[in-house]
Amino acid sequence: MQYKVVLFGVKDTTEEIVEYVHNHVCKIDLIVTIHPDVLKGNQVSGYKGLTFFEEKYGIEVFQTHAYGLNDEETTGFFAENEFGIGISMGWQRLIPENVLDSFEEGIFGFHGSCGYLPFGRGRSPLNWSVINGDSRFILNLFQYDKAADSPNVFANEMFSINEHDTIRTLQYKNMIVSKRLIGKLLQAYRAGTIVIGRESKDFDGWYQKRTAADGKIDFHKRTREIYNLVRGVTRPFPGAFAYCNEEEEGQKVTIWQVHPFDDILDFSAYAPGEIMDIFDGKLMVRTLDGSLLIEEYDCRVPLQTGDVLK
Repeated sequence: MQYKVVLFGVKDTTEEIVEYVHNHVCKIDLIVTIHPDVLKGNQVSGYKGLTFFEEKYGIEVFQTHAYGLNDEETTGFFAENEFGIGISMGWQRLIPENVLDSFEEGIFGFHGSCGYLPFGRGRSPLNWSVINGDSRFILNLFQYDKAADSPNVFANEMFSINEHDTIRTLQYKNMIVSKRLIGKLLQAYRAGTIVIGRESKDFDGWYQKRTAADGKIDFHKRTREIYNLVRGVTRPFPGAFAYCNEEEEGQKVTIWQVHPFDDILDFSAYAPGEIMDIFDGKLMVRTLDGSLLIEEYDCRVPLQTGDVLK
């Protein structure tokens, strides 16, 4: 079987790209995704099953039982069929060489940071960009090889990260740019004019893997650092968190939305992390250099003034 245009993905962002490509660019011949059983051993924020596209648009969907594409069934599938070009959107694993080599024009995916590849290699680049307080993001559409995030760039585009962005609004911006870059790539594919730039004057820089535990808040940090962490791991990710008074699961406070409140008022009578007041159900909490207004949170127990978030 020959599949000219193939999409790899497992997320709601993958669904968005499939809809865009199918309705505005060209026919998609195959979607590669994971079987729901794979979720038992892998944390996939924003997961979305994609088999409904078989009935909706008649697109064939292959569900692998190995996120690393290395089980016997998946290896056989890619060895026995022919493939033109692949696009990865929301696939958070390296693609093995045998799969890469089965595509005539290769497989392309997205990666970015505040700098140019190979700077910003690694995991969770959008999250890290918010957490680090970066003011811009350069999204690269590049051709995969056996290494992670190599500078084999087809095209890139830059967008801003403003102080009001969260990880979700950055995903919106990322999606807008992704659609533009995919359109350019598939146009070049049809014309036989794909050109890859493989030279870079930049240096390696790596983002480390993030887990849900990395969302723990230290109220001895500065207001801006806490604010950046919360907006960098809010929905659809697990969220930032602290504990009320004691570090017990029942006392866990998951924090979804905050804003810097005031850095001039004298709050020295309160400890960092202490709830100083509550307005309209929102918590006013002291930080090292000011205060935060916690606007949306979840907690099993009611919180009150005097409680300390640790």
